[in-house]
Amino acid sequence: MKGRVIAVGHWQGAEAAALIEDGVVTDILRDADQPRPGTIYRAIADRPAKGQGGVFVRTPDGQGFLRQVKGVSAGGALLVQVTGYAEPGKAIPVTARVLFKSRYAIITPGAPGLNVSRSLRNDDRRDALTVLAKEEMQGRGALGLILRSACETAEDEEVAEDIRQMADLAMQVLGDEDGTEPEKLVEGDGPHALAWRDWPSPDIWAEEPDAFDHFGVLETFDALNSPYVSLDGEGGMFIEPTRALIAVDVNTGSPTQTLAGLRVNTQAARALPRQLRLRGLGGQIVLDLAPMPKKDRKTFESALRAAFRKDAVETALVGWTPLGHFELQRKRDRLPFVIMGVS
Repeated sequence: MKGRVIAVGHWQGAEAAALIEDGVVTDILRDADQPRPGTIYRAIADRPAKGQGGVFVRTPDGQGFLRQVKGVSAGGALLVQVTGYAEPGKAIPVTARVLFKSRYAIITPGAPGLNVSRSLRNDDRRDALTVLAKEEMQGRGALGLILRSACETAEDEEVAEDIRQMADLAMQVLGDEDGTEPEKLVEGDGPHALAWRDWPSPDIWAEEPDAFDHFGVLETFDALNSPYVSLDGEGGMFIEPTRALIAVDVNTGSPTQTLAGLRVNTQAARALPRQLRLRGLGGQIVLDLAPMPKKDRKTFESALRAAFRKDAVETALVGWTPLGHFELQRKRDRLPFVIMGVS
């Protein structure tokens, strides 16, 4: 079916949400028994991590790791926010740059100023939102504000209420910064709240018990059991997590054709962001591509860059290795599918 559908429900006993665009499941969010990204703690600085450019901090949910921090003394309290999921056996990744994010507004403590999303191009609407933002943020001290693209079609009062709620929450949390014990101050959003917050303007919001079945989400879960991804008859790729990295092996279906390598590699580039999102994979990713001439590398890179430009998860295209592999570094802001009990 055509259009944009958000289906929410539960899978394997955990809250989940799926985004379906023109009949294709393009994103899945799943909850788990780990600190959610976006959670805010009052943490206690513990000890510096020698050679790692950071410091370990104590939180109510275990040890956290804070990178590149100056002026943090052992035993001192500070506000930190969870940025992603921890690898097994490692500390929770946190940042001292705390943000308060909702559907229409992002409050930025310590970074004053009013900004409107660049994707909002209607000058009249931008001007109206700027006036509204100035009114709502008056007297809010050092809090900054970013208005998100969803504001374009929202009612002014909805935007104003969102700004007020986020700004009030920020001021309340900032007032709780001092203390001698670790404490959770804000719980990160779960899949249903994230779907409402980050996937705006659906044609259908489906929360019926059979929504996942009706819109093909369960079929997608089944497909994710396999590491193999077919690439429209031109070959396929295997996506396999290891302890150290994510290995992606691309193979042609017609190895005797001169252009088969470039074609299948280009298809793999276009399919890769969606597959990594659905599988919740991040960290170091190494692509073992199908054979192709070195002169075709620029064409492949262009296709890969275009594909990841539309992806919401921060991904760095690192480049080629001496062995001809292509490397990426991707933020770990999803739980790997295997952690949810799939093997």
